[in-house]
Amino acid sequence: VGTRRYMAPEVLEGAINFQRDSFLRIDMYALGLVLWELASRCTAADGPVDQYMLPFEEEVGQQPSLEDIQEVVVHKKLRPLLLDCWHKHPGLALLCETIEDCWDHESEARLSAGCVEERVGQMRRVAASGGLEDILPVVAMVTNLDTVPKESSI
Repeated sequence: VGTRRYMAPEVLEGAINFQRDSFLRIDMYALGLVLWELASRCTAADGPVDQYMLPFEEEVGQQPSLEDIQEVVVHKKLRPLLLDCWHKHPGLALLCETIEDCWDHESEARLSAGCVEERVGQMRRVAASGGLEDILPVVAMVTNLDTVPKESSI
């Protein structure tokens, strides 16, 4: 049981394989939505920073029913909008790709946590070497720079 809005398609369909890897993939779907929330608040891109909205809030409102979320996520296969200006921004482009790979409809196609960690490290290196200081706060939100990275369990 989780927050409806962040439930992966396979959870909403009731087709969960009760194995460790399945639960990890479910978490990666939710991570994609959280990363989208971070990107939506980013001032690095030249586009607008609109008022904060929850994932799928535009489609289903603030208090969606399970059926509402099933319709949007499972049947219509919708995901929150990734703005064009995010895709064009050198620092956010890889984040957009990571988000899309995390919330893939097919659970087996989703990234592992270790792969996301590698991509965030790559974003940090690109930002530091390319003078993209405006993206560093986003990378800092995604990674806790004060802790020593630990080996991924995936």
